[in-house]
Amino acid sequence: MNQALSCELAVSNGDVYDLDRAYVFHSWSIQSALKPLVIAGGAGCRLWDYDGKSYLDFSSQLVNTNIGHQHPKVIAAIQAQAATLVTIAPATANLARGEAAKRIVERAPEGFNKVFFTNAGADANENAIRMARLYTGRDKILSAYRSYHGSTGSAIVATGDFRRIPNEYARGHVHFFNPFLYRSEFGASSEAQECERALAHLRRMIECEGPTAIAAILMESIPGTAGVLVQPEGYMQGVRALCDEFGILLILDEVMSGFGRTGRWFAFEHFGIRPDLITFAKGVNSGYVPAGGVLICDAIADFFQDRYFPGGLTYSGHPLAMAAIVATLDAMAEEKIVENAAAIGEQVLGPGLQALAAKYPLIGEVRGLGVFWALELVADPLTRTPLPAATMGAIKTRLVAAGLLPFVVDNRIHVVPPCTVTADEVQEGLAILDLVLAEFA
Repeated sequence: MNQALSCELAVSNGDVYDLDRAYVFHSWSIQSALKPLVIAGGAGCRLWDYDGKSYLDFSSQLVNTNIGHQHPKVIAAIQAQAATLVTIAPATANLARGEAAKRIVERAPEGFNKVFFTNAGADANENAIRMARLYTGRDKILSAYRSYHGSTGSAIVATGDFRRIPNEYARGHVHFFNPFLYRSEFGASSEAQECERALAHLRRMIECEGPTAIAAILMESIPGTAGVLVQPEGYMQGVRALCDEFGILLILDEVMSGFGRTGRWFAFEHFGIRPDLITFAKGVNSGYVPAGGVLICDAIADFFQDRYFPGGLTYSGHPLAMAAIVATLDAMAEEKIVENAAAIGEQVLGPGLQALAAKYPLIGEVRGLGVFWALELVADPLTRTPLPAATMGAIKTRLVAAGLLPFVVDNRIHVVPPCTVTADEVQEGLAILDLVLAEFA
C-alpha cells in the first residue's frame, strides 16, 4: 500500500498489525508468540511506521538491502520494465535477463561466463549442488556446522545450525567444523594454529568419507548468520588446495556476503582464491524483486553444452528482478557504493565497534569487514558464556524502542547496515548501541 492510499484510508499501526495476525503465517516462528514490527515505508537507511516513528536500519532487513531502501534508480528500472514486459517464460531470450547476466559475469573471476538464475539463495544452492553432482558423478556434499544455506530440501540439510535437524530429508550431506578461534573446536591458541588444525580436520573428514564419493565442499565465503566468521589467513587457500588434490568442486555461497557487503564485489576476493561455482542472491538487487543464481565456471558450463540439465524454475530470470539487478549493479558502480562499504568499515564502523568492546566487557569479540560485523555478547568475558536468550531479547527490544533495527542471532548483534550508510548514520547507530548496552553492562 502506497503512502497516498494509506493516508486516504487512515491506516494505523494497529490496523496493519491486526491484519497480519489474522491472516499471515510467519516463518521460523511459534505463531502465537509473534509481535511483528509494523513498517509503512522507507528510504536509504531509514524505515518508518504508520504512526510516524522512524528507525535506522542496521539489519539491512535480512542482510540484503545493500543499496538501501527505495533507491530511485532501481525503482525507476522496475517501473520501466513493468511498462514494457512484466513477465516471460525462462526459455525465451529477454533483454533484461541477458543484461543482468552480463553485468554479473563482468564482476566474476576470469573463467566464469554463464549464470543460471533462481528465485533466491536457497534454490541457488540447490542448483549448485545439483550441478556438482551431475558434473562429478559423485553424491556427497560437505558443509560446515557453522553455516546457513537456505530452507529448502538440500540447502537446509547442508546448513549446519539447529534448523536442519527437523528437516533432514535430503541425502548425502556431511558436516565439518570450520575455524572460529573465539570458540575453537580444536584447542587452538592463535589464528595460525586454528587454521592449521581446521584444515587437518577437514582433510581427515575427506579421507574418512571417501574422496571419490564427495562431489563438492559448500561453504559461505564468510559465514554470516553463524556469526560473521572472517576466515583466518590461509584457510580458504587450504580448502581450495584440498579440493584440487581430491578432485572435489568448491561451491562458495555469497548469498549474504556478496555484492558489496564486505567492501568487495565478492567476499572471496579477500582470500585470493577461485571457486568452481558461486551462489548469490540478496545484495545482487537488494531484494527489491526476489532473485538469486549460480555463477558457473567454464568447465562446468561446457559440460552441459551437450548434456541435459534437469533443473528449472518458472520465474528463473524474471524480467522485473533482472531489471532490478541491472539498475542495482550499475548504481553501485556509478555511486562507488562498494568503495563506500569498504571505507565505512575500515574508518568508522569497525573502529566504533572496537571502542564499544573496550568500554563494555559483555562484548566478548568484534568481527567483520566492510559493513558486515558482529558483536559477540557474553555473560562472563573469561568463560565466554553466551549472554542468555532472555537478555538478548531485552537488548533487542530496547534497541528497537530507541529507533535502531538490529539483526540479532543467538548471543550476537550483527551490525549490517546498507552499503550506502554514511559516517553520520553509523555514528548515530553506534550512539544507540552505546546507550542500550550501558543498561546491561
